[in-house]
Amino acid sequence: MVDKRISPLLLILALALTPFWTAFAEAEPWKESFDNLDNWKPLTFPKIKAHSEYSTVTDNSGGSVLRAESRASASGIIHKREFDITQFPIVSWRWKVDNVYIKADGETKDGDDYPIRIYVVFKYDPSRAGVWERAKYASAKLIYGEYPPESSLNYVWASQEGGEKRFPNPFTDKAHMIVLRAGKSQVGTWQEERVNVLEDYRKAFGKEPPKEASIAIMNDSDNTGGASVSYIDFIGIEDLVQ
Repeated sequence: MVDKRISPLLLILALALTPFWTAFAEAEPWKESFDNLDNWKPLTFPKIKAHSEYSTVTDNSGGSVLRAESRASASGIIHKREFDITQFPIVSWRWKVDNVYIKADGETKDGDDYPIRIYVVFKYDPSRAGVWERAKYASAKLIYGEYPPESSLNYVWASQEGGEKRFPNPFTDKAHMIVLRAGKSQVGTWQEERVNVLEDYRKAFGKEPPKEASIAIMNDSDNTGGASVSYIDFIGIEDLVQ
């Protein structure tokens, strides 16, 4: 039986991520411009039947962007390839939301919804784990066939202003939330982000991260029952030199 202290969030991520872990990490930077979704796979969760919708559309400038829509739903998309976070610690993207949620409060389980979030999910490495953690993850692997992820960072556009900028996810301290934008003041406008995932991981977890990571995107509203549409113009990984 799986130890109950293994987060349900990490277990459902394990089920979703298992087909996409690769044998090696990317050796080059990449930038996704969303001409299509060929480099992405669905990220769905057991027991959540209503899925968010992801498609590529043409924006006002004539370029392609990702459109993410949720209606009391939750699912995401995940990039097919891993990357080495020590080699490519910078993740950059441009995003826009059409609206935020009235009832959302990311510091509570009932309010853990975001019109858009960028996941950086870190692969579990048994060589880094203590005896107790190895036992927990080994139990999960016996049931699901693969290890759950070790941890994740969530870069989010929060619905409410004035809250904490960094905090553990209300479901698990294995996932940390980092609020980059919040509230209505910038709704409908493109905002560009550039984050150092390596530094953020150290601040969140107080240690060095696993080397291998993957990127996912999600618009979710299953907890609050809301609806929203958001967009991403591009997303990519870089080294520190660029």
